[in-house]
Amino acid sequence: MSKEAISRREALKIGALGTAGLAMLGATNATAATILEKDVKFDETYDVIVIGTGFAGLAAAAKASERGYKVLVIDKMGRIGGNSVINGGAFAVPNNADQKKFGIKDSKERFIKDCLKAGLGINHVELLETIADRANDTLEFAQKCGAKFKTGKKPSWFGGHSVPRTMITENMSGSGIIKPMTKFVEGLPGCKIMRRTKFDDFVMDDKDGVVGVTVRTGYRFNKKLLSDDAENTTGEKKVFRAKKGVILAAGGFSADKVYRKLQDPRIPEDSDTTNHSGATAGAMLKAFQIGAMPIHIGWIQQGPWASPDERGFGVAPLLTQQGLFKFGMAVDIRNGKRFMNELADRKTRADAEWKILRVDPKANPIAIGTYNTFDPQILPLVEKGLKTGVMKQYKTVEEAAAAYKIPVDALKASIKKYNAGVKAGKDEFGKPVKAFKGQGIEAKGPYYCVRLQPKPHHTMGGVKINTKAQVISGNTMKPIAGLYAAGEVTGGTHGASRLGSVAVTDCLTFGMIAGENI
Repeated sequence: MSKEAISRREALKIGALGTAGLAMLGATNATAATILEKDVKFDETYDVIVIGTGFAGLAAAAKASERGYKVLVIDKMGRIGGNSVINGGAFAVPNNADQKKFGIKDSKERFIKDCLKAGLGINHVELLETIADRANDTLEFAQKCGAKFKTGKKPSWFGGHSVPRTMITENMSGSGIIKPMTKFVEGLPGCKIMRRTKFDDFVMDDKDGVVGVTVRTGYRFNKKLLSDDAENTTGEKKVFRAKKGVILAAGGFSADKVYRKLQDPRIPEDSDTTNHSGATAGAMLKAFQIGAMPIHIGWIQQGPWASPDERGFGVAPLLTQQGLFKFGMAVDIRNGKRFMNELADRKTRADAEWKILRVDPKANPIAIGTYNTFDPQILPLVEKGLKTGVMKQYKTVEEAAAAYKIPVDALKASIKKYNAGVKAGKDEFGKPVKAFKGQGIEAKGPYYCVRLQPKPHHTMGGVKINTKAQVISGNTMKPIAGLYAAGEVTGGTHGASRLGSVAVTDCLTFGMIAGENI
């Protein structure tokens, strides 16, 4: 096997098997699968190199640069931000000032309990504790970088959380954090961002520590190929030294059709994803090759609020999560009945939807409600949803039922039953309707509907880190010298399924921690 490269097929084996796969492929130690310092000539030298320009990468770069380090941030794509820039801008902050202002009781313990429930108890609790302890610091840091949130208002209530604790950016998008943070980072002395610069491999010293990276500048991502496919040879090869270390913040792999299907064969190869096209597994696989411990790789979360009537993330997640799911209801079109708690954790809801779709792939459930079922802060998106066609408007229940071939009498009965539960403060599926002060679906239209289709959204698994964001070796169970990681490329924090709005908290917090500790 060449020291300079490893084939895609071999990489997939390593990704699936973890570091144990190295021995099966004939590698006797970590450096056998990568590049050694003694064999290269460095083209440029930095103190810190960050791979990825999302929440985690930019936060790490900012903190490292503020310490006086010369920092290089690289991204294989032509646009900064990855998934973070198309994220919904929702940021879970336990014990935040707005909760206290509105008398909402929260605690570190409550936050962790909520995360453990969604994660089926397999979360690495020390990471959750770190997030809970630093969340308010993280919010202040994001604001320092120029991010603006809808402060002074009651926090949003996301599925699976036991209380409202989520802050929303003013533009209801992750770009509300990424754009000002990019400007902040680029304004720091000694900090540089290079786009279309693809990370190819780690450069190791003779003690299995990370001392640099090999990259290709001028890289052109081709979404028809995998990002690290041998067929994509675009770009000029360069080698960069990182005197203090490398921070891996390359994100998840929900758009990697080959690798995600290896982990969960139930995901159709042509399945749409909420992720940007560059969300592939290549950088994570390279970390596995040098000994990083893989954690929870097979747990892939699907967004239950997504729709088949738009590509990618779109506007449906906001129209459903903070609208039709919150105050309206979801219906099985085959029988006109509700089938889930619309504010349960994501896995519970996605599983409920798949239970229908695996029987009849064309029987997409719908979310339905009236104008009063939209949170005031997302009302501007209603017209956008109608314009794009991801949401439909009907004058009457009869008209809505006819459009989706729903038994009309059953649909009317379901609405009546749901409203009665809201009024009584007790829902048959356990939805926390008591907190909604008697708001239900109005008897008078118009009625708004969105078809539902779970899409791969967040990959729970990745490299194992400790509370200092150091990557842990599966060979020694100790930190790999010079390698830190943060964000979705890491595993363990969220267990089997992540709670909505905790990704921003996780990515920004551990990005900060990586920059503080490297």
